Amino acid sequence: MLPYIALIRAINVGGSGKLAMSDLKAICLKLGFKDVSTYIQSGNVVFRTEGSEEEVAARLDAALAEVLGKAPDVMVRTLAELSGVLHDNPFAAMEPNRVLVSFFSTPLPDDALNGIVAPDGEEAVVRGREIYVHYPIGSGRSKLKLPALKSGTSRNINTVVKLVGLAKDLDVSR
Repeated sequence: MLPYIALIRAINVGGSGKLAMSDLKAICLKLGFKDVSTYIQSGNVVFRTEGSEEEVAARLDAALAEVLGKAPDVMVRTLAELSGVLHDNPFAAMEPNRVLVSFFSTPLPDDALNGIVAPDGEEAVVRGREIYVHYPIGSGRSKLKLPALKSGTSRNINTVVKLVGLAKDLDVSR
């Protein structure tokens, strides 16, 4: 059984997709996931299970659709992949709370940054299935427009660090 990290899109954001983390944990346990833990209220869950990340994402997405009325989109990463996200961070020298990583299910196209409007000096970099964005004035005050971000789910670097730590605690192969 491998440790996985699931990042669920549109959970407890802007009044939509309301789901208590205790309910998310219960759904994961019902799916047979082991050692389930959630982190903050934005749809982050760490667990161990068997199967590919695609299978795990599909199972969790379907179970959440039954509860929420529609599939929220679940991005699943292995511990190695999420550790790689930290390693590949092009903005590692910046304040971690001002760097967000947007996660996607599939690799992004070459034109993923087309249409970007960055009036406050924001910078964005695509790496595989992620877009890293540095927000010099913070994401809450930013006027950044980047159409590609709409289909992903974002976490700041501090959250990614915490999720990697939680997944490492489940990694029995270490």
